[in-house]
Amino acid sequence: MKKHFLAAALGLAATASVFAGDSDPVLMTVDGKPVHVSEFEYLYNKNNSQQAQQQTLDQYLDMFIDYKLKVADAEHAGLQNTPEFKKEFGKFRDDLAKPYLRDTLVEQALIEESYKHFLEDVYVSHIMVGSTEQDKQMLDSLRNAIINGETSFEEVAEKYSQDRSSSQRGGRMGYVTPGRFPWPFEQVAYSTAVGEISPVMNSGFGYHIIRPESRRQAAGEVNASHILMLTRGMEPAEVDAQKARIDSIYELLEKGADFADLATRMSQDPGSARNGGNLGWFSRGMMVSEFDSVAFALADGEISKPFATTFGYHIIKRLEHRDVPGKAELVEKIKSQMANDERANQPEQSYAAGVIERLHAKVLPEAMKNIRDIIAAAPGGYDAEMINSLSANDMVVAVFDGGQVTLAEVMPSVSRTSSPDADNARLIIESAVYDVLGKRIMDVEKELLAESNADYRNLVNEYRDGILLYEISNRNVWEKASKDSAGLAKFFKSNKKNYKWESPKFKSTIIFATSDSVLNLATAYADSINVSDHAEFAKAMRERFGRDVKVERVIAAKGENAITDYLGFNGEKPEGDKKSRWDSYASYQGRIISSPEEPADVRGQAVTDYQNYLEKQWIKQLHKKYKVSVDKKVFETLRK
Repeated sequence: MKKHFLAAALGLAATASVFAGDSDPVLMTVDGKPVHVSEFEYLYNKNNSQQAQQQTLDQYLDMFIDYKLKVADAEHAGLQNTPEFKKEFGKFRDDLAKPYLRDTLVEQALIEESYKHFLEDVYVSHIMVGSTEQDKQMLDSLRNAIINGETSFEEVAEKYSQDRSSSQRGGRMGYVTPGRFPWPFEQVAYSTAVGEISPVMNSGFGYHIIRPESRRQAAGEVNASHILMLTRGMEPAEVDAQKARIDSIYELLEKGADFADLATRMSQDPGSARNGGNLGWFSRGMMVSEFDSVAFALADGEISKPFATTFGYHIIKRLEHRDVPGKAELVEKIKSQMANDERANQPEQSYAAGVIERLHAKVLPEAMKNIRDIIAAAPGGYDAEMINSLSANDMVVAVFDGGQVTLAEVMPSVSRTSSPDADNARLIIESAVYDVLGKRIMDVEKELLAESNADYRNLVNEYRDGILLYEISNRNVWEKASKDSAGLAKFFKSNKKNYKWESPKFKSTIIFATSDSVLNLATAYADSINVSDHAEFAKAMRERFGRDVKVERVIAAKGENAITDYLGFNGEKPEGDKKSRWDSYASYQGRIISSPEEPADVRGQAVTDYQNYLEKQWIKQLHKKYKVSVDKKVFETLRK
């Protein structure tokens, strides 16, 4: 439950915020809203990095003001209050804030601790039992018995440990490799002194006690190849035969035979045999202990004598070795490991703990007691009626500096499953209170972050303004230009002289049919459809003839289309496509025109021009509607 984290965090130190000051002065105000120099510079530099032709500061200033005016118009339209905007922007802001809302000192300490593990090889024994509370209590008792000398670690391992691979060896597990075991196990293994027995710990797979047997400087990694003769599960005679085979292979190697060739042809490890026996790079603990011991004892280029493991008989050739990389080389690997275990949330939790203390956030115990008493006093307990009643209750259940959380705010996130147990219901509600309180105080912190961190603020503003700009531009320009047919027609009429063609074009509606007979019926029926809109005409034909007829509006110059050349310019009829259903077609109301008659004749160009016209008119209105004030002294500093 988050309750436990939040409650514990109340005792941790706060993290200070650094607020923006004179280092980021206000460059301008747009509709009374300040715009800082950092935002202008950020967008100016980003814009110029994306443009082939660089803009001067003065040129960009005009464009920037227009941009901010459009955002102001979107805000006056209330677009920032729509559920769609809140959902999209909220997710982006939360994702962007994550790297900032973390305790970097805690993160660095975790990285440092993890890196130190790479510098040391620790050989451990362990005893593992199940994951229940009874298992934990049993292992506690067994640990005490070992410490008191009543039994030995080895005896307990053999009798009780559920790790069968180590229990028969008195619990001896081998070397612990950083990142290959659960973090709690790794951390305890490295933090316990040699010969000492760790407290009982939970790895997530069960409860353990760990006893480090030895420590030494890490041996780094080796790159080795091997040849394997399998013996697992074989009868003694078969094992002897395999021993003879590995010995004969070793004799060939002593006489100069190629190791990779023999491994490819004779090794019974198919995974490595296809690569000449190569196993790649590995560190201590990644292989069984017998294999580890031989591989790390060899010199580079040296070939071992045959030896046995639980898998069979091996011969190893050590190819090369490398020491432990420096911390800088391992940081990304460590971060990747941290992201997938218990360490992932520790920097965020530490940071949140500071926020909790700084904002004096707390859940009110008296309120929780009152909720419990209310539920207990109700005849039906925590039933549907009680849930509805609590959902309307404005009792303050948590507070923080500058805000509070009410029960009514919390109840929508509480399970509506009824329960007669008042104590259980109280715990469910209390957990939700901690969740809501945690979210509220982190929302406050995100707002403060926008004030204190220019990089974060600029990225958030860019995304926020980008969403608003798109929506308001769509309303006033793009969508309007495509849907305002009357306005587009009027614009086209006023600017008709701007639309010309180099040659005449054939303009027509072409009726396609599945046969000549259907085509004759369709062309006859077309005369009875009294509509001028192409979409309505097509709909009427579809309703009458279904899939036997289709209509297309065309406008094309000579040479642009074989069918229009035939129908409009006396060209030859195109050869029919055997796979096509539409070999029968005819022109309906087709004619040659020398210049565009309506917006549809040059729709792409006309709509684009109309959009540009609407945008210019809109910007003129915005300059009249909203006040813009530029601090010229601040602006001049940007030229330096």
